[in-house]
Amino acid sequence: MPFSTPGALAAPTFRRRIQIRFAIAAALALMAVPAFAQQMPTSSLAGDSADAPAPVAHNTLPEAMSLSDRALLLATDMNRYLVPAASAGEPMAQLPAEEQGKIKTVLQRAMALLGTPYRWGGSDPNKGFDCSGLVGYVFRNALGIELPRVSREMAKTGELVNDRAKLNAGDLVFFGRRGRVDHVGIYVGEGRFVHAPSRGKDVQVSSLEGGYWGQKFIEARRVDGI
Repeated sequence: MPFSTPGALAAPTFRRRIQIRFAIAAALALMAVPAFAQQMPTSSLAGDSADAPAPVAHNTLPEAMSLSDRALLLATDMNRYLVPAASAGEPMAQLPAEEQGKIKTVLQRAMALLGTPYRWGGSDPNKGFDCSGLVGYVFRNALGIELPRVSREMAKTGELVNDRAKLNAGDLVFFGRRGRVDHVGIYVGEGRFVHAPSRGKDVQVSSLEGGYWGQKFIEARRVDGI
C-alpha cells in the first residue's frame, strides 16, 4: 500500500472545503434575488426621460416567450392599428383622404418600432428610444416634422384637444404628476397609444382608459401639419 503524507491529504481536503463554501454562498445569493427584485421601484414617471433616467422596471413581454412569440404579438398589435379608418366609431374615419394618409404613415412608422428597447436620451432605432426621442423620430422620419426634444416642450406645440373622446390617431398624449408633463406617446386609436415607457421596457402599446396611464394623463395635442 502506498504511503500518504499528511500534506498530500490536506490539499484535497482544503480544496473541497473551498468548493463547499462557494456552493453555499452561490445558493444564498440565488435565494436573495426574488426578495431584491420585489424591492425595485416600478414607477416610470420619475421625470422626463430625456432629462433623467427612469427607475428600473420589468419587461411587459415575458422573458420566457420565444422570439417568434414576441414577433407574432407585435405583428398583431401592428395590424390592429394600421387601419383605424375601418372602424366607423373612430374620428379618423371622417377625415379627408390626404390627412388619413399622413396619419397612417405616422402609425406605420411608430408601430414598426414596437419592441425597440428603451434607452435614456435615445433617439435612434438601432440603439433605443426614450419617450420624447421616439415621438420626435417618428414625426421627423414619417412627415419631416421637427418637434421639440423633451415632452414638456412638445406639450406647448400644436392644437390642444380638450375632449378625450375627440382624439384622433396621430395625436400626442401627455402624462405627468401635479400638472407637470414628463411623458409623451402617440395615440393610435381605440383608447390606446404607443410609447417608450421606461428603462427595462420596450416600445409598446398601452391603454389610455383607466389604470396607471389613465390616471397620469394630462392632455393631448394635435401636431401642426396633420
